[in-house]
Amino acid sequence: MHRQRVPRLGGVALVGGPLPLLGPAFVAAVAYVDPGNFATNITAGSTYGYLLVWVLVVSNLMAMLIQYLCAKAGIATGKSLPELCRDNYSPGVTRGLWVQAEIIAIATDLAEVLGGAIALKLLFDIPLLIGGLITATVAFALLSVQSRGARPFEVAITGLLAVVLVGFLYSLVLGGVDAGGLAAGTIPRFDGTDSLLLATGMLGATVMPHVIYLHGALTQGRYERGTEAERLVLLRSQRVDVVAAMTLAGLVNLSMVVIAAQVLSNSATPVDTIEGAHAGLAATLGPVSALLFALALLASGFAASGVGTLSGQVVMQGFLQRRIPLVLRRLVTLAPAIVVIAAGVDPTQALVISQVVLSFGIPFALVPLVLLTRRRDVMGALVNTRVTTMIAAAVAAVISALNVTLIVLTVWS
Repeated sequence: MHRQRVPRLGGVALVGGPLPLLGPAFVAAVAYVDPGNFATNITAGSTYGYLLVWVLVVSNLMAMLIQYLCAKAGIATGKSLPELCRDNYSPGVTRGLWVQAEIIAIATDLAEVLGGAIALKLLFDIPLLIGGLITATVAFALLSVQSRGARPFEVAITGLLAVVLVGFLYSLVLGGVDAGGLAAGTIPRFDGTDSLLLATGMLGATVMPHVIYLHGALTQGRYERGTEAERLVLLRSQRVDVVAAMTLAGLVNLSMVVIAAQVLSNSATPVDTIEGAHAGLAATLGPVSALLFALALLASGFAASGVGTLSGQVVMQGFLQRRIPLVLRRLVTLAPAIVVIAAGVDPTQALVISQVVLSFGIPFALVPLVLLTRRRDVMGALVNTRVTTMIAAAVAAVISALNVTLIVLTVWS
């Protein structure tokens, strides 16, 4: 019997295969281009042009740092963030973090199921309610792929991410880019409370709390990492993984805003619905552009829904050390999305609001991540440097301040 040769990177055995750079971060990246991004980015571009481009740039840089810290915590400890919280915090704090994480899971499911349902309606005129159920079913199918190993799941998710990328690159080439407007959009500024609300939604859609919890779990059992030296080598690999995946997600998000600013902002009434964006692309760039847009939305909804369901399992198992049947787990977080669809709530508006809810959940995931990765007794040789901790703390402070400002302006407006 011949023993299978295990691929190695810098002397480190790679259990997951010879492509370590196409791994956990690319699964996380799908959450950064989910249907919520479609809603917030299209609304931002069609309403404010290039004004909020800077929000995407800043959010993407934040995402790189955050997912890097998640990967580092997973490699250093072999545990997900929820498991680390359970090990290091009191039962009361752990339960509180679990409750808010479940609320975030519901908001995440709302965006993903609605996005898939809208795409199926655009493509096949399937009623939204049935489309939502189809999206949930496909998520289960993706998870069945994951049960056969990390690599098949990552390949499937990366393939769906590629569909999203191609869909927007086609329209981006046809629509063009206003280089001056794009450059001006990198200067931070707002235009009233509505733009601040939208910016918060864009932040919530870009920096996703549920993949902060998930990323460390995606590295578990993937690599042989018996020594600190091996873990340091793996960390360099994951740094490239994160930068490549988050850059790709950032380019997709940026293309959404640019296309909306170039093609959809010229109408008398700004396009603030996904259906309106689909119709606008068909009228200005042709039916192929509209078709690719709908396919990209469908791929985003399917992929993000599968990743979201997997994240929900990681959250419950990590915080509570409990697992429930996947069907029951899915029904609990799916129910609010089905209620929203059945109630006839405007789908795009529901998507935007769901992203604002996600933004409020970011500090509850990010603060424990920063506090834990700065501790040498938790991280060993992979502990944060002082500079990394300071930057990460500043990110958490900026996000929290933005949310407080939003509340104040909304109450007083």
